[in-house]
Amino acid sequence: MEYLLIEGGQPLLGEVAVQGAKNSALPIMAATILGTEESTLLGMPDLQDIKVMLQVLEAIGVEGGRWGEVLKLAPRKHLQPQVPSQLMRKLRVSNLVMGPLLARCGYFRVPYPGGCAIGSRPVDLHLKGFAALGAEVKEEQGYIEARSSGLKGSVIYLDFPSVGATENLMMAAVLAEGVTLIHNAAREPEIVDLQDFLNKMGARIEGAGQDTIRIEGVKELKGGDPPDHTGPHRSRDLLGRRCGNRG
Repeated sequence: MEYLLIEGGQPLLGEVAVQGAKNSALPIMAATILGTEESTLLGMPDLQDIKVMLQVLEAIGVEGGRWGEVLKLAPRKHLQPQVPSQLMRKLRVSNLVMGPLLARCGYFRVPYPGGCAIGSRPVDLHLKGFAALGAEVKEEQGYIEARSSGLKGSVIYLDFPSVGATENLMMAAVLAEGVTLIHNAAREPEIVDLQDFLNKMGARIEGAGQDTIRIEGVKELKGGDPPDHTGPHRSRDLLGRRCGNRG
């Protein structure tokens, strides 16, 4: 039988490289759709889900380039708000492009996403939230379609604290007119990371990590620069900063 024998009593010193968190990296990749400039992401994990999401973004019209753990993403001025089904169905969280596309283009048409190893997870909370922001949403023949001539801030109460719905609605609301409140929001660390990144792009969001998130809409977002070393989340920074462990 395999086991680990650990003898304690020694102080821990030194540094370890912390890999970027996939759960933070994927929504932040989707968030780059919202920018008018190039974004630079550091410490990107070398995972299949990241590669598929990059393919999804490139199909939409985001130009991407990767150098080791550095990923640069630059959305074109005119995006294609439709995702090929063969890509969308490879990755469940590819549905995170819905919110940014609706905000940036006023329209999206995507097939139902796949690629979820833990079973079916409906997107009804996402769609109800888009409708609350003023979008017209349709579901037919295996596709989801939404359009809006201009999203409006709203008060949204999630039936349960869905991570994906919270992320999608945050990204949809950043360019909406007025203030949006998301109640019963998910509180996971990746929600805080997404808020931090969007705020670096010029968004006005507060409350991530708590029950209610407040988003004040802005007219446009710029690009996202690499995260700094001084924020309160540096020990688990999205994109793999080094973490010191002092005994």
